[in-house]
Amino acid sequence: MEGTDGVGRSTQVGLLKKWLEKSGYAVSDTGLRRSPLTQPGLEQAKDGNTLSPLTNSLFYATDFADRLENQIIPALSAGFIVLSDRYFYSIIARDVVRGIDPAWARNVYGFALIPDIILYLKADIDTLITRIVHGRGFNYWEAGMDILKLDNVYDSFCEYQGRMIAQFDKMAKEYDFHVIDANRSINATNSEVKASIQPILAEYNK
Repeated sequence: MEGTDGVGRSTQVGLLKKWLEKSGYAVSDTGLRRSPLTQPGLEQAKDGNTLSPLTNSLFYATDFADRLENQIIPALSAGFIVLSDRYFYSIIARDVVRGIDPAWARNVYGFALIPDIILYLKADIDTLITRIVHGRGFNYWEAGMDILKLDNVYDSFCEYQGRMIAQFDKMAKEYDFHVIDANRSINATNSEVKASIQPILAEYNK
């Protein structure tokens, strides 16, 4: 499940997991910064904003590699369906927005498994703002204030998330994302999410 901050990825992953489990499937979920190996260091680095974009990129790549080896592959081998709240595509988008060479960023993840489907939840900036304002509020990193240096978090969020959407849109064509309109209600979005994975479930059940 890919998409910008505030688009509802975590909500949709949670709903999808419950629905699949209720339907009798074994499900494992994962997401960025969940590797026991790197999570503490990543949190400390974010708190202090002490790493360069390249070092930060490699830190996230290490997190992804550890989760792939110790969480994702074992779960798949055991017959689980694995749901990932963001995969490496989000890291590439963040890296490129922060000035990392796009080709280099992609090559770093040459070892990654190709997902059965990439669901790209896409929403307009106005929708994202509304959800953030009425939800958890603006975040320094989600607003890209480490790179944009604007004088207010609102303008920075709009600019940063616009750049992220541009990167996701490029990758949607490159990696064949399944684009889902996330401007709609949670239930409407969830209905399309479930419908989108039905062909995969049909193959899984053969």
